[in-house]
Amino acid sequence: MSGDAAPGPALGGISLDIEGMTCASCATRVEKSLNTMPGVRAAVNYATERATIWGEGADISKLIAQVEKSGYKAAPHDSAVERVDPIHALIRRTVWSLVLSAPIVALSMVPLIQFPYWQWVVLALALPVATWGAWPFHRSAWVNAKHRQATMDTLVSIGVGSALLWSLYALFFGGAGMPGMTMDMHLFANPDTGGNEIYLEVAAAVTAFMLLGRYLETKAKRDAGKALQALVEAAPKTALIIREIPGPSGVVEVELEVPVDSLSVGDRFVVVAGGSVATDGVIISGQSALDQSIITGESAPVDVGPGTAVAGGAINTFGRIVVEATRVGADTQLARMAVLVEQAQSGKAHAQRLADSISGVFVPVVLVLSVLALAGWWLLGPSVEAAFRAAVATLIIACPCALGLATPTALLAGTGRGAQLGILIAGPTALEASRHIDTVVFDKTGTLTTGQMSVAEVFLADGVTQGEFGYLVGAVEKNSHHPIAKAVVEYFSDGSDESPVVTDVKETPGQGVRARVDGREVLVGRSGWLPEGVTVPDRVAHSLSAAREKGHSTVVVTVDQTVWGAVSIADTAKPETAETIAALHAMGLRVVMCSGDSTAAAQAIAATIGIDDVVADVSPEGKVDVIAKLQADGRRVAMVGDGINDAPALATANVGIALGAGTDQAIAASDITLTRGDIADVPVALQLSRKTLGIIRGNLFWAFAYNTLAIPAAMAGLLSPLLAGAAMAFSSVFVVTNSLRLTRFRATTTGRARR
Repeated sequence: MSGDAAPGPALGGISLDIEGMTCASCATRVEKSLNTMPGVRAAVNYATERATIWGEGADISKLIAQVEKSGYKAAPHDSAVERVDPIHALIRRTVWSLVLSAPIVALSMVPLIQFPYWQWVVLALALPVATWGAWPFHRSAWVNAKHRQATMDTLVSIGVGSALLWSLYALFFGGAGMPGMTMDMHLFANPDTGGNEIYLEVAAAVTAFMLLGRYLETKAKRDAGKALQALVEAAPKTALIIREIPGPSGVVEVELEVPVDSLSVGDRFVVVAGGSVATDGVIISGQSALDQSIITGESAPVDVGPGTAVAGGAINTFGRIVVEATRVGADTQLARMAVLVEQAQSGKAHAQRLADSISGVFVPVVLVLSVLALAGWWLLGPSVEAAFRAAVATLIIACPCALGLATPTALLAGTGRGAQLGILIAGPTALEASRHIDTVVFDKTGTLTTGQMSVAEVFLADGVTQGEFGYLVGAVEKNSHHPIAKAVVEYFSDGSDESPVVTDVKETPGQGVRARVDGREVLVGRSGWLPEGVTVPDRVAHSLSAAREKGHSTVVVTVDQTVWGAVSIADTAKPETAETIAALHAMGLRVVMCSGDSTAAAQAIAATIGIDDVVADVSPEGKVDVIAKLQADGRRVAMVGDGINDAPALATANVGIALGAGTDQAIAASDITLTRGDIADVPVALQLSRKTLGIIRGNLFWAFAYNTLAIPAAMAGLLSPLLAGAAMAFSSVFVVTNSLRLTRFRATTTGRARR
């Protein structure tokens, strides 16, 4: 099984919200700082602005202090609280910077509107933008400088500050402050500009572009994380609990509204029409239909009644039900789903770890390249202004934000969309492993099949009617608790009120049942248990032989020492199985069935649903060997299962896929969990995984390509600082919006698997 290197929050991790990070370099520095603490392992996610820390006895106050030493703020994470104040401050700063920058750019680039002393008006407008507007960049650059570090903010701060200082020099000590000075519009480099050139439009517009880009990033990241927020918000806050209190005539039951946190296992609570189920439990009274879409992704309400297990967060569509709590707090299905999704969003793909390593040294390298551009143009270029423009453009266009956002925003969107569809992906390592899957191995019983015995065929002797045959057989089998008997009774039940008289019932374990029904002697059992002298008609005998070759179990029915017919019983394929296998074949995958059943039974099922290969008569340990052999042959294997006996195989496979309706052991051993327990979601999960990984790789490619092409262009003097600022902001917004495509993911498979 694939898995992230560090355990997730469910295994004891501490989550801290980090404030002040502006790029991947910031996240890398906070992560390195935390990892210097003894016994601490930390992962910092720039997109979620969160650090997850693991370590025995890790002290939150010490962790926060360590983050603050790095120049950032930290607080214990509360996923139910949204930090809106920093966003409001960012919006105000962005709006005012844009409003002031518009006339600055217009006056600086359109000679027709440049009135006498226009440049001093531009200075008055640009000063608040380059100082107050750009303050987050300047502050961050200063904090990082104190720690002998450089980040994206360092590049922006130096670029904006340089443009402002140059302009002040030109205005006060050069000729730029004289009346009649004009400037022409040039987005690309103009090496012929004279010594009177000012760059206040660069200082203002770059600041506005950076702030706008940061706001769009923040908004998009929050949009990408809405699925996780929806899971958190779906958890009810109160419950209508039933309490017994003394009354005038004895103990009476009352309903009290209490916080959900106060519920304990065994408590009974009421769910009224339109209300949410407070916590996981079992219905003890009432009938209704529950909307479980937030948990399973299934939009159709599910009928429930006494004995039905329900999950917290499900919505009661009508009626009144009483539920007994079986799980509370962090143990509920909804809470565990939220943890799994959050854990997945905190992981890092291999490619992103490489990008983080690069971004850690990227900024110092860019600073050196900027100095080289300045020196080269100063020595070889036509003017000092040309050298300045090339150096500033190099600083501004080389921001590594896109690299830092490439993986986490795609993970936010992809895993969030998966949660909406009832698909929980463990993290980026599972995504990377799923890309190379070429073989899918299915457990049979309970996965491909219903896991319950049902009547496959009925064989009647000449002259026997189906109605009378079923009437007698059902009457006898009602007295047996054997799974075969239950299947027969269910098949022949017609809902009539007719009650046969059944006497002299005698069950022989392993053989069958005999009884008298309305005075007639009826025997239902194995063919070898038939009374001496009773023969099976040829037609029935041939049908029995064919059924046994398919691996079906069979029983013969005699009435008054005469064979009336026989019944074959089998575990049948789920309705969606054949379509699911066809969808996997359409994806170019080989499908293998691995079962502990007999070869005949396994092959009979396989033939009806389109399985490529069958491996039967295997133990749970044998399933592990099957997967290991496939891997040894060069196959990349996904294992799909639902039972305790599937857990070792799920853990061995390159990707383990557990049906959410299965056991906790199977789910814990898997990389992908299908909360609906529907195998039609298997191709959907694999498609979503591949799509998410494809978006991640695309983001990283364009982020690397952008810097690879843009930095040399800026150093060569082909870009103005103004265009460089716009292009840099666009690169980050492009990566985030590209990731948001995953929130609209639709599978391309057919039928039930379509979303």
